[in-house]
Amino acid sequence: MISKKMQTALNKQINAELYSSYLYLSMAAWAHSQNLSGTAAWMEVQAKEENAHGMKLYGQLLERGGAVTLEAIAKPPAAWKSALQLFKAVAEHEAHVTSLINGLMDVAIAEKDYASVEFLNWFVKEQVEEEANAALIVAKLEMVGDSKSGLLMLDGKIGKRGQS
Repeated sequence: MISKKMQTALNKQINAELYSSYLYLSMAAWAHSQNLSGTAAWMEVQAKEENAHGMKLYGQLLERGGAVTLEAIAKPPAAWKSALQLFKAVAEHEAHVTSLINGLMDVAIAEKDYASVEFLNWFVKEQVEEEANAALIVAKLEMVGDSKSGLLMLDGKIGKRGQS
């Protein structure tokens, strides 16, 4: 049986992951409005991943005998000034999610909930990858600068994410 403290923390993280999915859908919509179809596709893949993360937490909570409590999902931003600003927001958001995952791990350790520690290790590793991917795209967009052709080339490359 999972502790009430761990249950509460996991429920909060479910909401955070579903918010992340919602945020990336908003980012995808903005990218579509800017004719950045590759960026939109990248964001849509990201939205699906974040939803899957929420469902992974949901399943873990139920498997451990906890109660799932779903809360309202906050409204995400809807506009950014540029693709660079968009991906800087992605990088900042992923850093925030990393801090949330670290906080979950702190709760699991304090509660001596070794099953949750083991489960959360996957999320810790995932966040390293998420932050690295966002940072790489930010760096490339900074290299491109104001070059519209560079932006379009990078947008095409970004759009190949998730394709076999």
